[in-house]
Amino acid sequence: MAVCITAMVAIFTLLIIRHSIFDTSKSPMSPHVAVLDLYGVIYSSSTFIKETEHLEQTKQCKAVVIRINSPGGVVAPSQEIYEAIRSLDKKIPVIISMGSLSASGGYYAALGGRKIFANPGTLTASIGVIMELMNTERLLEWAKVERFAIKSGKLKDIGSPTRKMLPEEKAFLQSLLNDVHNQFRATVKERRKLTDEELEQTADGRVMTGSQAKQAKLVDVLGGYQDAVKEAKKMAGLPDSAPVIVKEPSQGLLKNLLLGDPEEESRWDHLFNSIKNGLSTLFSSAQWRILYLSPIQ
Repeated sequence: MAVCITAMVAIFTLLIIRHSIFDTSKSPMSPHVAVLDLYGVIYSSSTFIKETEHLEQTKQCKAVVIRINSPGGVVAPSQEIYEAIRSLDKKIPVIISMGSLSASGGYYAALGGRKIFANPGTLTASIGVIMELMNTERLLEWAKVERFAIKSGKLKDIGSPTRKMLPEEKAFLQSLLNDVHNQFRATVKERRKLTDEELEQTADGRVMTGSQAKQAKLVDVLGGYQDAVKEAKKMAGLPDSAPVIVKEPSQGLLKNLLLGDPEEESRWDHLFNSIKNGLSTLFSSAQWRILYLSPIQ
């Protein structure tokens, strides 16, 4: 009997702790500014979009500061996050606060905000697209390993690491990257109101500091996180004393490993896919991304 009571108390305590740690649906009854983080390499957009949708439905949330620390990532999720931020900004002011790194896909996402703040030393821009491949043909020959592909379309094994790339294949991939780059450029030109000449001077993949980006009209204000929060309160018509609510990531590491996302996959599938994605980052020979400036430490 004592064991059963102890077990029930332990389970009840764990449920309370879980609720207090992981419940991010609570918000104050008074008007406030919410802070949402966009951190790390962008592989997926679903979690971030859910957060923005939740903020849209929170009546007392009058403005949002999105703090970005990201080197970029996969193209389509970066575009989806940009659209989510832009949609949210149509309802309440969204201010972007760039941290140490907000480049490429991170900068693409930032374009959805109403005003962009960057520190003078922030690394940003990197308006370009890259696809990396490798040729292991000679290595396989040295190891006396023969590999071949059976395919039904002539471009089905394009980018294969086991053979040299044909000129027409390289031209095809280049046209693909050019198309994605043009989409990126068009968004930058529209959102930052740049001339063709100004765009050409900035959209060649170069990395810029926050100061350089300000001169190039890629950001609006040189300032830090607190400056962005003050601006958000001002745009929302809130007093300086208005509360600032930092949204906890709805998929922190502990929650990822233990609970997963019930709307997307089982917890074990989620754990397996998290490990798989991490390994693919290290070992994949061909990765689509807008640009990784540096590994995430």
